[in-house]
Amino acid sequence: MKFSVSEYVRWEDIDAAGIINYQAYLRFFGLAEVELFRSCGLAYKTLFDEIGVWLPRVHVECDFFHPVKLDELLVVDAFFGKIGTSSIHLHFEVRRESDPSTIVATGKYVLVTVARGTFQSVPVPAELRQRLEKYVTA
Repeated sequence: MKFSVSEYVRWEDIDAAGIINYQAYLRFFGLAEVELFRSCGLAYKTLFDEIGVWLPRVHVECDFFHPVKLDELLVVDAFFGKIGTSSIHLHFEVRRESDPSTIVATGKYVLVTVARGTFQSVPVPAELRQRLEKYVTA
């Protein structure tokens, strides 16, 4: 299953050419990420304070296929491709709301689970793995 969030391309997202700046996709991915975790009952406060892990990114990638302009409404699908021993692969697909059959960009984060405060790598906690499972897409 994929989780979706919608967001408009805003003034601060575009560059001098009038199209979305590559950096703006990180804002869209971040929005999808936080809402995906929240939908799993894992607000960051829960991850940090109750489960005791942080999820730093160790890899970020993005591919661009079609230009996007100011005020276009984008739909960002987020899903997990793999949950490893201590890493979580989070994927993104971005489409225009007006043309859902065309992917305009894709992205991927690799997150690692580390102990809160020490940054020591730890296995993905069973509770975290279980809550994310419904959004794992092979």
